[in-house]
Amino acid sequence: MKAHVLEGYRALDLTDDKGCLCGRLLGDLGVDVIKVEPPWGDPGRKLGPFYQDHPHPEESLHWFAYNANKRGITLNLSTADGRALFRRLVETADFVIESFRPGHMSEIGLGYDVLSEINPGIILTSITGFGQTGPWREFKPADITLWALSSYMYVTGDEDRPPVWLGYPQSYLHAGLEAAAGTLTALHHRQLTGEGQWVDVSVQQALALISLQNQQYWDLAGFSPRRAGRSQQRKGVRWTLQRQIWHCRDGFVAFILFSGHLGAQGNAALTKWMAAEGLAPGFMQQIDWRTFDPQSDDISEEQYLEMMDALDRFFRNHTKAELYEQAVKNRIILYPCSDMGDIRHDPQLAARGFWHTLEHAQLGGAITYPGPPAIFSEAGCGLRMRAPLLGEHNQEVFAGELGLPREQIMAYREAGVV
Repeated sequence: MKAHVLEGYRALDLTDDKGCLCGRLLGDLGVDVIKVEPPWGDPGRKLGPFYQDHPHPEESLHWFAYNANKRGITLNLSTADGRALFRRLVETADFVIESFRPGHMSEIGLGYDVLSEINPGIILTSITGFGQTGPWREFKPADITLWALSSYMYVTGDEDRPPVWLGYPQSYLHAGLEAAAGTLTALHHRQLTGEGQWVDVSVQQALALISLQNQQYWDLAGFSPRRAGRSQQRKGVRWTLQRQIWHCRDGFVAFILFSGHLGAQGNAALTKWMAAEGLAPGFMQQIDWRTFDPQSDDISEEQYLEMMDALDRFFRNHTKAELYEQAVKNRIILYPCSDMGDIRHDPQLAARGFWHTLEHAQLGGAITYPGPPAIFSEAGCGLRMRAPLLGEHNQEVFAGELGLPREQIMAYREAGVV
């Protein structure tokens, strides 16, 4: 069996849901990630959905998903003994990941200056809503607030309504991804120089990065995008951020009526297909798709809206599979919007061994998980172990690795340290 990419490295994971994906990604790469929770459990254990809809701190699917490939210990960092044990763990760690409010780690005597004295090569990755500096550093980072302040909500929703929050809270996941990238970049720097460092990750900045595509609209088309919908009049010139998601018979497809050479062949083929079913307006069949520009005066506003309605009726008559088959055959820029069932049975993902099954003895069964996005030819990457039960590896770490006697561990447990 091939060794994992980062086998031999260790991370101490102090994050809550703002950063748990970072540790999961490092774990997928082979890092020995030790999830450090307070004795009463991480709040993430209470996040749903739950296995078979049974609310229980050991049956959170959210916890399972983002804390797999981690060992788990309990440690109360609000106690002097808990902090002393953590400092001993830092001696042999490569990374510490945390998502407390700015300044908290220094307040409890575990700031970067202290950690780097214990272990000069340590890499501390801190994930907060707005970063460690700046006038907003102390603001509490609600998911909806972060999306709004990153500009992404400006283009989310319908044009005739206010911006809307994304359907699932995911700002922290983007931050976790950027935190993992930053941590690995710092590791590369350490390999070159021997120096550890402090990686300061802002959720707001992570979200601003993923909205860069919106800025390209101005560079390419001379307008700033707004929420998707039909055309509007702005300064006397019609501009369009075209509708992209369309209903079909069994779900949704994504389709954009691209102009010029990019969409010429596919648009012509789609128009021919629509005409065969009596759904293509006459003017649509006369369009030269090689030169068509929806922002020009090639067609009137009324014709444009009529064409959008015709496309809507056409797509609703067909299934995702029918539309995608013809799209591939005729180079139509269209693809199905896969739901969870589609993804689970996707033949391409199955062929690449994307799905992994992990045993959950405490549940009396097994759960199938999505795997990593990459396959390495010379090393392993992927799921190795389920998320830990509360304090599952206390004995393994405190007794087996720190050498604490059983009596001492019991005393710590009675005192609320572990």
